[in-house]
Amino acid sequence: MPKNWKRFWRLVSLYMPKRLYPRSLIIIITPMILLQSVVAFNFMERHWQTVTLRLSQAVTRDIAAIIDMIETYPHDDDYANVIRIAQDRLSLKIDLLPPDPLPPPGPKPFFSILDQILSSEITRQINRPFWIDTVGNSNIVEVRIQLENKVLRVFVRRSQAYASNTHIFLIWMVGTSLVLLVIAIPFLRNQIRPILALAEAAESFGKGRPMPRDFRPRGAEEVRRAGFAFIQMRERIERQIEQRTAMLTGVSHDLRTILTRFRLQLALSGKKPDLAALNQDIDDMQSMLEGYLEFARGEASEDPGRFDLDAYFHQLGEEAKLRERKLATSLVGDRDIHVRPNAFSRLLANITGNAFRYAKEVRVNATHTRGSLTVVVDDNGPGIPPEKREEVFKPFVRLDEARNLDASGTGLGLAIARDIARSHGGDITLDDSPLGGLRAIIKVPA
Repeated sequence: MPKNWKRFWRLVSLYMPKRLYPRSLIIIITPMILLQSVVAFNFMERHWQTVTLRLSQAVTRDIAAIIDMIETYPHDDDYANVIRIAQDRLSLKIDLLPPDPLPPPGPKPFFSILDQILSSEITRQINRPFWIDTVGNSNIVEVRIQLENKVLRVFVRRSQAYASNTHIFLIWMVGTSLVLLVIAIPFLRNQIRPILALAEAAESFGKGRPMPRDFRPRGAEEVRRAGFAFIQMRERIERQIEQRTAMLTGVSHDLRTILTRFRLQLALSGKKPDLAALNQDIDDMQSMLEGYLEFARGEASEDPGRFDLDAYFHQLGEEAKLRERKLATSLVGDRDIHVRPNAFSRLLANITGNAFRYAKEVRVNATHTRGSLTVVVDDNGPGIPPEKREEVFKPFVRLDEARNLDASGTGLGLAIARDIARSHGGDITLDDSPLGGLRAIIKVPA
């Protein structure tokens, strides 16, 4: 049983809407429909059928009484009195017809409480051959009953045997429900709009984009509290980023000053053979320092802007010629994307730089559709074992034959690239390449 319930709820969740607004509408409409269905069923069962049954019983008793009067006073002079009494006292119009056969039974209506109940009552109370006509929207119901030497024809108003005003209840029930929905739907939309605005602001912040200009906490108290908490969290994060950037700027300036003095002192000491190694050490130290600061600083303060993929691929082709590498590029969709240009350029440079360093043939395929960008970089290099593909994204991780070593050997190339991709709301994954080497898949909203 628990497995069946889990399967049932899995199917329900599969076909349920994913957005909050349609789900809220379902929460409002479903109980209303269930309640009205129960009320309508009970009304049909206990009121409509009961009233129709009692009215049909009364009409059938009147017809049975007329038959008794006709058979008790069989003279022709008495028939006029019977017809008068039926019309004045019972509101029934009757005729006595020749003893012709009754008309053939007509088609039964698909759903008619009157036809079913009235036929059942005539069979029970009178128990003689009869024919009735209740089909159509006429206000008159015709009943014919076979007597011994004549046929009794009775015209009855439909309202005498049938609770014909029940549709008013249904109209009122449906009408009031529609009025409630017309009031509830705009109110619900107005309550959900602040939640959608908060989600949009959080999504923009997660992608490194500025917060919408018109965003401010609105709606119910809980939504406003969440909005204020988000604003405070954003301000704290931005303040920490500013403090970290200021600290790194100071550290970078001081360390660069010392390295510059080292280089100047070496330059003034002359060109001796043993100074070449010292100059190389300074170059390596400066390159490593730039890598560390670049990773720690990030690009969160950069404003989003336009990035031309086609132009970047052209620059990448020039780099491939200088490195004497075989490069193939393709672009599907719009060439312009909306990202932080410098950061995204560094991301692509780190990934393609690794490919150029370890492979002779590189392919870069970009697909930009429906606000999403996917860049696939394939090469024919040595690749990375599957069990180590997540480890190479960690800062300062250096494998024996690692693909994430940058020129300075800091082990930060892929770590910086993934950090930039995730700051845009995307990610980078590694897989096997059809060329025999490594495939890097970059996915970011654009």
